[in-house]
Amino acid sequence: MSIKHGPLMLIHLGNVPVLVASSAKAAMEIMKFHDLSVSGRPRLMMPNILLYGCKEIAFSPYGEYWRQLKRIVVCHLLSNKQVKSFRKVRQEEIGVTISMLAESCGSTVDLGELIVSLANKITCRTALGRTYDHGSKFTKLLLRFMNMLGVFCVGDYIPWLSWVDGLKMLEGNAKKIATEFDDFFDFVLKEHRSTKSTGEDAKSDDDRDLVDILLDVQGNETIGFTLGDDTLKGVILDMFSAGTDTTFTTLEWKLSELIKHPPAMKKLQQEATIILERRSTILEEDLEKMQYLKAVVKESMQLHTPVPLIPRETTEDVKLMGYDIPVGTQVLVNVWAIGRDPTVWEDSNKYRLERFLDNSTEYKSLHYDWLPFGAGRRGCPSIQFATTITELALGYRHE
Repeated sequence: MSIKHGPLMLIHLGNVPVLVASSAKAAMEIMKFHDLSVSGRPRLMMPNILLYGCKEIAFSPYGEYWRQLKRIVVCHLLSNKQVKSFRKVRQEEIGVTISMLAESCGSTVDLGELIVSLANKITCRTALGRTYDHGSKFTKLLLRFMNMLGVFCVGDYIPWLSWVDGLKMLEGNAKKIATEFDDFFDFVLKEHRSTKSTGEDAKSDDDRDLVDILLDVQGNETIGFTLGDDTLKGVILDMFSAGTDTTFTTLEWKLSELIKHPPAMKKLQQEATIILERRSTILEEDLEKMQYLKAVVKESMQLHTPVPLIPRETTEDVKLMGYDIPVGTQVLVNVWAIGRDPTVWEDSNKYRLERFLDNSTEYKSLHYDWLPFGAGRRGCPSIQFATTITELALGYRHE
Protein backbone atom coordinates (compact mmCIF):
# COMPACT_ATOMS: atom_id res chain seq x y z
CA MET A 1 0.00 0.00 0.00
CA SER A 2 2.81 2.43 0.84
CA ILE A 3 4.50 1.75 -2.51
CA LYS A 4 1.27 2.80 -4.22
CA HIS A 5 0.09 5.60 -1.91
CA GLY A 6 3.29 6.98 -0.40
CA PRO A 7 5.27 6.82 2.87
CA LEU A 8 2.50 8.47 4.93
CA MET A 9 -0.98 6.90 4.72
CA LEU A 10 -4.17 7.46 6.66
CA ILE A 11 -6.35 4.39 6.96
CA HIS A 12 -9.39 3.71 9.12
CA LEU A 13 -9.66 0.61 11.29
CA GLY A 14 -13.32 0.80 12.16
CA ASN A 15 -13.89 4.07 14.00
CA VAL A 16 -10.18 4.71 14.59
CA PRO A 17 -8.01 6.80 12.22
CA VAL A 18 -4.57 5.19 11.86
CA LEU A 19 -1.55 6.91 10.33
CA VAL A 20 1.04 4.52 8.84
CA ALA A 21 4.60 5.81 8.35
CA SER A 22 6.75 3.65 6.04
CA SER A 23 9.90 5.70 5.32
CA ALA A 24 12.90 6.97 7.26
CA LYS A 25 11.83 10.57 6.58
CA ALA A 26 8.34 9.95 7.96
CA ALA A 27 9.80 8.14 10.99
CA MET A 28 12.11 11.09 11.67
CA GLU A 29 9.17 13.52 11.49
CA ILE A 30 7.32 11.44 14.08
CA MET A 31 10.12 10.32 16.41
CA LYS A 32 12.34 13.40 16.30
CA PHE A 33 10.66 16.61 15.16
CA HIS A 34 7.24 15.81 16.65
CA ASP A 35 8.22 13.24 19.26
CA LEU A 36 6.41 14.99 22.11
CA SER A 37 3.16 15.33 20.14
CA VAL A 38 3.19 11.64 19.11
CA SER A 39 4.26 10.04 22.38
CA GLY A 40 0.93 8.60 23.44
CA ARG A 41 -0.09 4.96 23.44
CA PRO A 42 -3.45 3.73 22.13
CA ARG A 43 -5.75 2.39 24.85
CA LEU A 44 -6.32 -1.27 24.00
CA MET A 45 -8.21 -3.97 25.87
CA MET A 46 -5.50 -6.66 26.04
CA PRO A 47 -2.67 -4.52 27.48
CA ASN A 48 -5.14 -2.95 29.90
CA ILE A 49 -6.15 -6.35 31.31
CA LEU A 50 -2.75 -8.04 31.21
CA LEU A 51 -0.58 -5.14 32.40
CA TYR A 52 -2.34 -3.84 35.51
CA GLY A 53 -4.31 -1.15 33.73
CA CYS A 54 -1.19 -0.14 31.76
CA LYS A 55 0.63 0.98 34.91
CA GLU A 56 4.00 -0.12 33.49
CA ILE A 57 6.21 1.57 30.89
CA ALA A 58 5.46 0.03 27.49
CA PHE A 59 1.73 0.85 27.29
CA SER A 60 1.36 3.56 29.92
CA PRO A 61 -0.14 6.84 28.60
CA TYR A 62 2.42 9.60 28.14
CA GLY A 63 2.55 12.01 31.05
CA GLU A 64 4.20 12.72 34.38
CA TYR A 65 3.54 9.19 35.71
CA TRP A 66 5.24 7.63 32.68
CA ARG A 67 8.20 10.03 32.86
CA GLN A 68 8.83 9.31 36.54
CA LEU A 69 8.50 5.56 36.06
CA LYS A 70 10.86 5.49 33.08
CA ARG A 71 13.40 7.53 35.03
CA ILE A 72 13.32 4.97 37.83
CA VAL A 73 13.67 2.02 35.46
CA VAL A 74 16.49 3.56 33.42
CA CYS A 75 18.46 4.78 36.45
CA HIS A 76 17.97 1.80 38.76
CA LEU A 77 17.31 -1.23 36.55
CA LEU A 78 18.86 -0.64 33.13
CA SER A 79 21.92 1.50 33.83
CA ASN A 80 25.24 0.30 32.39
CA LYS A 81 26.42 -0.64 35.88
CA GLN A 82 23.32 -2.68 36.60
CA VAL A 83 23.37 -4.50 33.26
CA LYS A 84 27.03 -5.41 33.82
CA SER A 85 26.21 -6.75 37.29
CA PHE A 86 24.25 -9.59 35.65
CA ARG A 87 27.29 -10.73 33.65
CA LYS A 88 27.72 -13.91 35.71
CA VAL A 89 24.09 -14.94 35.11
CA ARG A 90 24.40 -14.51 31.34
CA GLN A 91 27.67 -16.41 31.19
CA GLU A 92 26.39 -19.34 33.25
CA GLU A 93 23.05 -19.82 31.49
CA ILE A 94 24.49 -19.48 27.99
CA GLY A 95 27.27 -21.91 28.90
CA VAL A 96 24.75 -24.48 30.17
CA THR A 97 22.66 -24.14 27.00
CA ILE A 98 25.67 -24.56 24.71
CA SER A 99 26.76 -27.64 26.69
CA MET A 100 23.28 -29.14 26.27
CA LEU A 101 23.55 -28.61 22.52
CA ALA A 102 26.97 -30.21 22.42
CA GLU A 103 25.79 -33.25 24.39
CA SER A 104 22.86 -33.73 22.02
CA CYS A 105 25.11 -33.81 18.93
CA GLY A 106 23.74 -36.36 16.49
CA SER A 107 20.18 -36.24 17.79
CA THR A 108 17.19 -34.02 16.99
CA VAL A 109 16.91 -30.83 19.05
CA ASP A 110 14.00 -28.41 19.36
CA LEU A 111 16.19 -25.32 19.07
CA GLY A 112 13.24 -22.95 19.44
CA GLU A 113 12.28 -24.47 22.79
CA LEU A 114 15.90 -24.35 23.94
CA ILE A 115 16.21 -20.65 23.06
CA VAL A 116 12.96 -19.81 24.86
CA SER A 117 14.24 -21.65 27.93
CA LEU A 118 17.56 -19.78 27.77
CA ALA A 119 15.92 -16.35 27.49
CA ASN A 120 13.46 -17.18 30.25
CA LYS A 121 16.13 -18.45 32.66
CA ILE A 122 18.30 -15.37 32.20
CA THR A 123 15.31 -13.08 32.70
CA CYS A 124 14.12 -15.10 35.71
CA ARG A 125 17.47 -14.93 37.46
CA THR A 126 18.05 -11.25 36.75
CA ALA A 127 14.50 -10.19 37.59
CA LEU A 128 13.55 -12.60 40.38
CA GLY A 129 16.88 -13.83 41.65
CA ARG A 130 16.44 -17.47 40.73
CA THR A 131 14.58 -19.86 38.49
CA TYR A 132 11.59 -21.69 39.93
CA ASP A 133 10.88 -25.42 40.09
CA HIS A 134 7.84 -24.93 37.90
CA GLY A 135 9.96 -23.22 35.24
CA SER A 136 8.37 -25.02 32.31
CA LYS A 137 4.90 -24.09 33.59
CA PHE A 138 6.02 -20.48 33.95
CA THR A 139 7.46 -20.46 30.42
CA LYS A 140 4.15 -21.74 29.02
CA LEU A 141 2.29 -19.06 30.98
CA LEU A 142 4.60 -16.40 29.57
CA LEU A 143 4.04 -17.64 26.00
CA ARG A 144 0.26 -17.56 26.58
CA PHE A 145 0.68 -14.01 27.86
CA MET A 146 2.63 -12.91 24.78
CA ASN A 147 0.15 -14.53 22.40
CA MET A 148 -2.77 -12.87 24.14
CA LEU A 149 -1.03 -9.48 24.26
CA GLY A 150 -0.83 -9.49 20.45
CA VAL A 151 -4.47 -10.48 19.87
CA PHE A 152 -6.51 -8.12 17.68
CA CYS A 153 -9.69 -7.09 19.52
CA VAL A 154 -12.49 -5.97 17.23
CA GLY A 155 -14.05 -3.93 20.04
CA ASP A 156 -11.00 -1.65 20.23
CA TYR A 157 -11.85 -0.34 16.76
CA ILE A 158 -15.56 -1.06 16.32
CA PRO A 159 -17.14 -0.82 19.79
CA TRP A 160 -20.57 -2.10 18.75
CA LEU A 161 -18.92 -5.31 17.51
CA SER A 162 -17.20 -6.02 20.85
CA TRP A 163 -19.54 -8.99 21.24
CA VAL A 164 -17.31 -10.76 18.69
CA ASP A 165 -14.49 -10.62 21.24
CA GLY A 166 -16.93 -12.06 23.76
CA LEU A 167 -17.64 -15.04 21.52
CA LYS A 168 -13.90 -15.71 21.38
CA MET A 169 -13.75 -15.40 25.20
CA LEU A 170 -10.80 -13.02 24.83
CA GLU A 171 -11.53 -10.98 27.97
CA GLY A 172 -12.07 -14.07 30.13
CA ASN A 173 -8.89 -15.76 28.90
CA ALA A 174 -6.86 -12.58 29.39
CA LYS A 175 -8.15 -12.14 32.95
CA LYS A 176 -7.27 -15.75 33.74
CA ILE A 177 -3.68 -15.23 32.57
CA ALA A 178 -3.48 -11.93 34.47
CA THR A 179 -4.69 -13.63 37.67
CA GLU A 180 -2.14 -16.44 37.33
CA PHE A 181 0.69 -13.94 36.88
CA ASP A 182 -0.58 -11.79 39.74
CA ASP A 183 -0.65 -14.76 42.14
CA PHE A 184 2.87 -15.73 41.10
CA PHE A 185 4.26 -12.20 41.54
CA ASP A 186 2.52 -11.86 44.91
CA PHE A 187 4.42 -14.97 45.99
CA VAL A 188 7.71 -13.57 44.65
CA LEU A 189 7.24 -10.21 46.43
CA LYS A 190 6.29 -11.92 49.68
CA GLU A 191 9.37 -14.13 49.43
CA HIS A 192 11.69 -11.16 48.79
CA ARG A 193 10.15 -9.05 51.55
CA SER A 194 10.41 -11.90 54.02
CA THR A 195 14.09 -12.43 53.24
CA LYS A 196 14.76 -8.71 53.45
CA SER A 197 12.96 -8.23 56.79
CA THR A 198 14.81 -11.11 58.48
CA GLY A 199 18.16 -10.05 57.09
CA GLU A 200 18.83 -13.56 55.79
CA ASP A 201 21.17 -14.11 52.90
CA ALA A 202 22.26 -10.48 52.67
CA LYS A 203 23.15 -9.77 49.06
CA SER A 204 25.98 -7.75 47.60
CA ASP A 205 25.22 -5.13 44.97
CA ASP A 206 26.21 -7.57 42.22
CA ASP A 207 23.89 -10.28 43.53
CA ARG A 208 20.73 -8.19 43.86
CA ASP A 209 17.96 -8.91 41.38
CA LEU A 210 15.49 -6.44 39.87
CA VAL A 211 12.83 -7.15 42.50
CA ASP A 212 15.34 -6.33 45.26
CA ILE A 213 16.11 -3.03 43.56
CA LEU A 214 12.45 -2.15 42.98
CA LEU A 215 11.61 -2.88 46.61
CA ASP A 216 14.43 -0.58 47.73
CA VAL A 217 13.12 2.15 45.43
CA GLN A 218 9.58 1.54 46.70
CA GLY A 219 10.73 2.17 50.27
CA ASN A 220 12.70 5.29 49.36
CA GLU A 221 10.55 8.29 50.24
CA THR A 222 12.98 10.75 48.65
CA ILE A 223 12.19 9.70 45.06
CA GLY A 224 8.95 11.73 45.10
CA PHE A 225 7.01 8.99 43.35
CA THR A 226 4.72 6.30 44.72
CA LEU A 227 5.68 2.88 43.41
CA GLY A 228 2.67 0.70 44.17
CA ASP A 229 2.72 -3.09 44.01
CA ASP A 230 0.69 -3.12 40.78
CA THR A 231 3.22 -0.79 39.16
CA LEU A 232 6.08 -2.90 40.44
CA LYS A 233 4.52 -6.10 39.06
CA GLY A 234 3.75 -4.37 35.76
CA VAL A 235 7.41 -3.34 35.38
CA ILE A 236 8.52 -6.92 36.07
CA LEU A 237 6.10 -8.17 33.40
CA ASP A 238 7.55 -5.64 30.97
CA MET A 239 10.99 -7.05 31.67
CA PHE A 240 9.80 -10.61 31.12
CA SER A 241 7.93 -9.92 27.89
CA ALA A 242 10.80 -7.86 26.45
CA GLY A 243 13.59 -10.02 27.87
CA THR A 244 12.12 -13.35 26.80
CA ASP A 245 10.03 -12.81 23.67
CA THR A 246 12.24 -10.38 21.76
CA THR A 247 15.45 -12.21 22.75
CA PHE A 248 13.96 -15.52 21.63
CA THR A 249 12.66 -14.02 18.36
CA THR A 250 15.89 -12.28 17.40
CA LEU A 251 18.09 -15.28 18.29
CA GLU A 252 15.89 -17.66 16.32
CA TRP A 253 16.00 -15.45 13.20
CA LYS A 254 19.77 -14.95 13.45
CA LEU A 255 20.44 -18.67 13.73
CA SER A 256 18.02 -19.34 10.89
CA GLU A 257 19.85 -16.92 8.59
CA LEU A 258 23.27 -18.29 9.52
CA ILE A 259 22.14 -21.85 8.80
CA LYS A 260 20.86 -20.73 5.39
CA HIS A 261 24.14 -18.89 4.67
CA PRO A 262 27.06 -21.27 5.45
CA PRO A 263 29.78 -18.81 4.30
CA ALA A 264 28.57 -16.29 6.89
CA MET A 265 28.52 -19.02 9.55
CA LYS A 266 32.09 -19.98 8.63
CA LYS A 267 33.35 -16.38 8.85
CA LEU A 268 31.71 -15.95 12.26
CA GLN A 269 33.35 -19.15 13.50
CA GLN A 270 36.74 -17.96 12.20
CA GLU A 271 36.35 -14.60 13.95
CA ALA A 272 35.47 -16.34 17.24
CA THR A 273 38.51 -18.61 16.89
CA ILE A 274 40.86 -15.65 16.32
CA ILE A 275 39.42 -13.43 19.07
CA LEU A 276 39.11 -16.15 21.70
CA GLU A 277 42.43 -17.79 20.78
CA ARG A 278 42.54 -20.94 22.91
CA ARG A 279 39.68 -20.01 25.21
CA SER A 280 36.34 -21.78 24.80
CA THR A 281 34.42 -19.20 26.81
CA ILE A 282 33.61 -15.80 25.35
CA LEU A 283 33.82 -12.82 27.69
CA GLU A 284 31.72 -9.70 27.35
CA GLU A 285 34.81 -7.58 26.77
CA ASP A 286 35.51 -9.73 23.69
CA LEU A 287 32.32 -8.53 22.03
CA GLU A 288 33.69 -5.11 21.10
CA LYS A 289 36.38 -6.79 18.98
CA MET A 290 33.94 -9.03 17.10
CA GLN A 291 32.83 -6.77 14.26
CA TYR A 292 31.53 -9.61 12.09
CA LEU A 293 29.38 -10.84 14.97
CA LYS A 294 27.90 -7.35 15.35
CA ALA A 295 27.17 -7.26 11.61
CA VAL A 296 25.35 -10.62 11.90
CA VAL A 297 23.17 -9.24 14.69
CA LYS A 298 22.42 -5.95 12.92
CA GLU A 299 21.66 -7.50 9.53
CA SER A 300 19.18 -9.96 11.04
CA MET A 301 17.50 -7.13 12.92
CA GLN A 302 17.16 -5.19 9.69
CA LEU A 303 15.38 -8.02 7.88
CA HIS A 304 13.54 -9.43 10.89
CA THR A 305 12.96 -6.63 13.35
CA PRO A 306 11.49 -7.99 16.62
CA VAL A 307 8.77 -5.29 16.71
CA PRO A 308 7.75 -4.65 13.07
CA LEU A 309 5.07 -2.04 13.85
CA ILE A 310 5.67 0.54 16.59
CA PRO A 311 2.32 1.90 17.87
CA ARG A 312 1.92 5.50 19.03
CA GLU A 313 -0.90 8.01 19.37
CA THR A 314 -1.04 11.78 18.89
CA THR A 315 -1.57 13.71 22.13
CA GLU A 316 -2.36 16.95 20.30
CA ASP A 317 -3.04 18.21 16.79
CA VAL A 318 0.14 18.06 14.71
CA LYS A 319 1.27 18.81 11.15
CA LEU A 320 3.33 15.98 9.63
CA MET A 321 4.95 16.32 6.21
CA GLY A 322 2.39 18.98 5.29
CA TYR A 323 -0.66 17.04 6.56
CA ASP A 324 -2.86 18.03 9.50
CA ILE A 325 -3.15 15.07 11.90
CA PRO A 326 -5.76 15.45 14.67
CA VAL A 327 -5.28 14.47 18.32
CA GLY A 328 -6.20 10.86 19.13
CA THR A 329 -4.91 9.44 15.81
CA GLN A 330 -3.12 6.11 16.14
CA VAL A 331 0.30 6.13 14.50
CA LEU A 332 2.11 3.01 13.27
CA VAL A 333 5.79 3.36 12.35
CA ASN A 334 6.36 0.52 9.89
CA VAL A 335 9.87 -0.50 10.92
CA TRP A 336 9.70 -3.64 8.77
CA ALA A 337 9.12 -1.58 5.60
CA ILE A 338 11.80 0.97 6.53
CA GLY A 339 14.38 -1.79 6.99
CA ARG A 340 13.60 -3.13 3.51
CA ASP A 341 13.29 0.20 1.68
CA PRO A 342 15.09 -0.23 -1.70
CA THR A 343 15.73 3.54 -1.93
CA VAL A 344 17.85 3.30 1.23
CA TRP A 345 19.23 -0.24 1.28
CA GLU A 346 20.87 -1.94 -1.70
CA ASP A 347 19.45 -5.46 -2.24
CA SER A 348 17.08 -4.59 0.59
CA ASN A 349 15.44 -8.03 0.76
CA LYS A 350 18.68 -9.99 0.67
CA TYR A 351 20.91 -11.12 3.54
CA ARG A 352 24.03 -8.98 3.10
CA LEU A 353 26.28 -8.68 6.15
CA GLU A 354 28.68 -6.43 4.28
CA ARG A 355 26.29 -3.49 4.60
CA PHE A 356 27.03 -3.31 8.35
CA LEU A 357 30.75 -4.12 8.30
CA ASP A 358 31.85 -0.68 7.10
CA ASN A 359 28.83 1.12 8.48
CA SER A 360 28.69 3.28 11.60
CA THR A 361 24.98 2.60 12.13
CA GLU A 362 24.26 2.13 15.84
CA TYR A 363 21.18 0.95 17.72
CA LYS A 364 20.38 4.50 18.80
CA SER A 365 20.27 5.63 15.19
CA LEU A 366 19.99 9.29 14.24
CA HIS A 367 19.20 8.46 10.61
CA TYR A 368 15.89 6.64 11.26
CA ASP A 369 16.45 4.18 8.43
CA TRP A 370 17.11 1.34 10.90
CA LEU A 371 14.96 1.23 14.04
CA PRO A 372 15.02 -2.21 15.71
CA PHE A 373 14.54 -0.58 19.12
CA GLY A 374 12.50 2.43 18.08
CA ALA A 375 13.62 5.99 18.83
CA GLY A 376 12.70 9.09 20.77
CA ARG A 377 10.94 9.16 24.12
CA ARG A 378 9.24 5.84 23.47
CA GLY A 379 12.37 4.05 22.30
CA CYS A 380 13.23 0.79 24.06
CA PRO A 381 15.42 1.51 27.14
CA SER A 382 16.86 -2.02 27.38
CA ILE A 383 19.08 -2.03 24.26
CA GLN A 384 22.28 -3.01 26.05
CA PHE A 385 20.56 -5.73 28.09
CA ALA A 386 19.04 -7.36 25.00
CA THR A 387 21.96 -7.08 22.57
CA THR A 388 24.51 -8.40 25.08
CA ILE A 389 22.57 -11.65 25.54
CA THR A 390 22.19 -12.11 21.77
CA GLU A 391 25.85 -11.41 20.97
CA LEU A 392 27.09 -13.70 23.75
CA ALA A 393 24.88 -16.59 22.67
CA LEU A 394 25.95 -16.32 19.02
CA GLY A 395 29.63 -15.76 19.74
CA TYR A 396 30.03 -18.62 22.22
CA ARG A 397 32.42 -21.31 21.04
CA HIS A 398 32.31 -24.86 22.42
CA GLU A 399 35.26 -27.21 22.04
